[in-house]
Amino acid sequence: MSLANWMTALGEAGETEEFARVGGARMRCLTTGNGPSLLLLHGLLGTADAWGAVTQRLAGSSTVYAPDAVGIGGSDRVPNLDVSLVATAGRLIELMDAKGIAQADIVGTSHGGSVALMFAALHPERVRGLVLHAPANPFSDVADPLIRFYRTALGRWFAGRVPTVPAGVQSLALGRLYGDASRVRNGSLERYIASLRVPGTVSYVLSILDRWELDMAALEAALPSVRRVPALLLWGDRDRAVSLRSGERLAEYFDNAALVVIPGAGHLPHEEVPVAFAGAINGFLGGLNRGKPHPTARGPRIVPRNDAA
Repeated sequence: MSLANWMTALGEAGETEEFARVGGARMRCLTTGNGPSLLLLHGLLGTADAWGAVTQRLAGSSTVYAPDAVGIGGSDRVPNLDVSLVATAGRLIELMDAKGIAQADIVGTSHGGSVALMFAALHPERVRGLVLHAPANPFSDVADPLIRFYRTALGRWFAGRVPTVPAGVQSLALGRLYGDASRVRNGSLERYIASLRVPGTVSYVLSILDRWELDMAALEAALPSVRRVPALLLWGDRDRAVSLRSGERLAEYFDNAALVVIPGAGHLPHEEVPVAFAGAINGFLGGLNRGKPHPTARGPRIVPRNDAA
């Protein structure tokens, strides 16, 4: 796939905004830094911009690529897009090929974490190391009632009106995803809402929820294939969206994994506590031999936790 566009640097952050042609659609990607390739995959309602301060803290030792999934953010909206985890992972392969990336370390948060897991299961030769922050997974049912609601007629009606509900209500919903709602950063809410207001975005999100059980079943079947990939699992101990206990279950699928819990953080630690979040990732990456395709000896070990809730 050919690179469709190369834009100028974005402000003091030193990021460049690029557009790659992926499956006939334009995929937006923010790029910065220098070093081995590091791919950041945002959550269900997130965009590349949501990584914020984390990106620059990772860019000192990595070339960071933060794409918007096709269907959200600055990427194209595509009617009847295949939003399965398998198809989404395939689009990431196209992005990597367009960028000339043979292999990368991958960070995925929430739904982006489930995409990262499927990607690693299907294409382990393209993955050096895997960082999973509270990935949506088959062992957590915390969000199941909300997912079922948005598949009802009332839920779909409400989803279409989320971008226009009062800002106070929107702020309460965003604050619930933080461990401490007072840490919500200026501009965070507006960034999420601006993306949802683009025609086609809400339909894209609902299409993912419509096939949630199918994707979780497919992911569970694929998990044995990730065993040899070095992994770091990150969780906020106040995460209300994906259960910490499910992270312990996931860790069992890896020969070489660590589970790190960030005290006081919720489901958006990359926004809430970026220093701690980026520090954990950089520490993990620093323990890998990133010049080799399959790092082993210097990777982390599983850390058992018996007090997880």
